[in-house]
Amino acid sequence: MRSRMRGVSFLAFFVLLFAAVLALPVDRADAAAEVEEIKTPKGLTLWYVREPAIPIIALSVQFLSGSALDPQGKEGLASFVSGMLNEGAGEMDSQAFQRAIINDAIGFSANASLDGFLIDLQTLSTKRETAFSLLGLALTKPRFDVDAVERVRAQFVQILSDAKHDPNKRSALGWFRLAFGAHPYGAPTDGTEASIATITVDDLKAYAKGRFARDNVVIGASGDVEPAEIARLVDLALGDLPATAASAELPEAAFPAAGKIAVERIDVPQSVVSFGLPGLKREDPDFYAAYVMNYVLGGGGFTSRLYQEVREKRGLAYSVYSYLQPLKAAGLYLGGVATENSRVAESLALIKDAIARMANEGVTEEELAAAKRHLTGAYPLRFDTGAKIADMLVGVQIDKLGIDYFQKRNDLINGVTVADIARVAKRLLDPSKLVVVVAGNPTGIEPTP
Repeated sequence: MRSRMRGVSFLAFFVLLFAAVLALPVDRADAAAEVEEIKTPKGLTLWYVREPAIPIIALSVQFLSGSALDPQGKEGLASFVSGMLNEGAGEMDSQAFQRAIINDAIGFSANASLDGFLIDLQTLSTKRETAFSLLGLALTKPRFDVDAVERVRAQFVQILSDAKHDPNKRSALGWFRLAFGAHPYGAPTDGTEASIATITVDDLKAYAKGRFARDNVVIGASGDVEPAEIARLVDLALGDLPATAASAELPEAAFPAAGKIAVERIDVPQSVVSFGLPGLKREDPDFYAAYVMNYVLGGGGFTSRLYQEVREKRGLAYSVYSYLQPLKAAGLYLGGVATENSRVAESLALIKDAIARMANEGVTEEELAAAKRHLTGAYPLRFDTGAKIADMLVGVQIDKLGIDYFQKRNDLINGVTVADIARVAKRLLDPSKLVVVVAGNPTGIEPTP
């Protein structure tokens, strides 16, 4: 639903953006390293990378309050608000707001995650006044008109209804529910049909008033304007927000002490499996060792051990993967595979064996060298658009990695040793603790009581 809404905003903008991005140098690591911290006249802080070669401004804004802070019984509230931000503001109703976005080819999107509420804005430099003004209106004077609210509610309900028949969504949502239960991380980001039905216009207004605040926002930008001008534009969009957000506490999430397995029954020929273990938060000193280790185990695509064992040698799946997901209240190590119902048990056994072997043996010097080459060599590809740069600037601030992170990041990767990975593998990888959710109709799988 949100994708369809964003598509209207991006359609005209994307044609111009694509043409401009073709001229952008691929190797942007050096440019992204030239980060300037700017204090705006109204007291906001942003990180900015100037790109004078392309007449585009990209802004990424993240409020530090995601769906995990939705009130009990109102799950999906943050996502509902994200779907309403381009549905009218100030004197402009939904059609007028959308017309303004389309006419000036402005890219405008909002999305809620467990820990954050992200807004991305892209505009041609010549249209910047309109773009930043519209963002400011959306954040400070959202309308939440009843007709628009009910239309978006109906879209949410349809999406949630469709998700019941989607093994990918059932597996992922089921995994968080099984792992975290009553903790907010166990609730679906988009809510349920029942919770969406309870959300009122007053709930939406209270969210916007309580969560969109200057002390609760992280800002990154890239563009072709002078630093003083980007500071003025950020103040235009965000400077009139309330000074402080409503207080909210998110408790730490406890991972199950023992492994679990659950089956979400769907009549499909192929099951989708989500699996996971406790991981690391981003500030953990072992994070880089775990990051490199994961590349070897399941993050390295065609070269990973999981891919070789499950796909290459036995043809059980088209893909199998793993990744680190550091959250605010939990560190996770997650993965997934999709395979025939009759081969789920075999695939899971191979995954557990690969996890145990990594814990017992670590990696070879050759595997470590190959992982470092890829992880450092592919890094510049993350900076091939202004929007990616703006998002990266926000992420580095949220993780408190320091403004010099872009210069030191590859050195941190290259500093990982075989001994570091052996240590972190023993710390993290215990296949007996694996939490698994299978969505499909698998055979040979016994759920835990």
